[in-house]
Amino acid sequence: MTNHITTSKVAVIGAGAIGGVTAALMKKAGWDPILVCRHQEIVDRATGGGLHVSGLKGDHRIALKAVRTADDLPDDIEIVFLATKANDCVAAARTLMPRLKTDALLVSLQNGVAEEALARVVGPDRIVGCVVGWGATQTGPGSIEVTSPGEFVIGNWDQGADAGRLMPIQAMLEAVQPTRTTANIIGHLYAKLIINACINSLGVIAGVTLGRLLAEKRIRRLFIEMMREAMAVADAMGIRVEPAAGGRLNFYRFLEGQGKIRQFKRDLFIRMIGFKYRRIKSSSLQSLERGRPTEIDFLNGYICDKARVHGVPVPANDAVVAMVHQIQDGSRSIGAANLDDPVFDHR
Repeated sequence: MTNHITTSKVAVIGAGAIGGVTAALMKKAGWDPILVCRHQEIVDRATGGGLHVSGLKGDHRIALKAVRTADDLPDDIEIVFLATKANDCVAAARTLMPRLKTDALLVSLQNGVAEEALARVVGPDRIVGCVVGWGATQTGPGSIEVTSPGEFVIGNWDQGADAGRLMPIQAMLEAVQPTRTTANIIGHLYAKLIINACINSLGVIAGVTLGRLLAEKRIRRLFIEMMREAMAVADAMGIRVEPAAGGRLNFYRFLEGQGKIRQFKRDLFIRMIGFKYRRIKSSSLQSLERGRPTEIDFLNGYICDKARVHGVPVPANDAVVAMVHQIQDGSRSIGAANLDDPVFDHR
């Protein structure tokens, strides 16, 4: 493969599961990104024997350039793939500013809608939104397993920006997973936000896998109620929410109708999701277990913040945000009993 992006002009920030796979497979395909990772052990592995990528994309050891901080990057970086946790993305963007070329593009690979916060740091015209629709997990320092297939969806955050500038980004990401562009990136981001706000956050509160979580009817009802609230906020914001789950979940059709048959179909669909992905453990729960904060403020917190701006009541999501914050500050324990709290009695 030939490309016009040189080693000194592309950076991947964050060597977690998504960032590590992205940087490694881009390198394997002929691109030459610089990986920024604060953990020296992973830097040493990347530059020495290489990152180990296994799972659905095959088994590879891929060596690439890696540094510990953005200060170690060369000047005039043209494209940045920002793969930190949502909580860390704004601070990371600030440290990157001195290294960015004037017209550099920053591609956000975060959960939630981090693009809005990032735009306040680097400017909306430089932000490219990205939905990561596939999964990977770290199995050790510098070792990552790709666990589920999927795609990237990318789009300009600034609706007036030239769509042509997405082409080199699409070409690089195609080396990792199938990648398509969209003129409605906020609609795609919000669709994934809704799913994460339900699965990730309720998983933190209950401390169980998705299968155990959605085996209970009361939790499936709460799941659907949180979805309804999120869609009401999207309507107030003028967002056209795109289908999720590979196009299988059209939120508008899913939530329409109030009869018993419609309710039964909704309940059955959620139960099937729980069965299919029964072994999945909330990534936010895993963060807490590692002593790190969750991304709640970029998930349900985003929905609640926008709800207040537009005067939309979101009691279920408000309760979830408050409860996750209590778990984070140590005033509440993780456990399924949390979902029996009277705060959810409105449903």
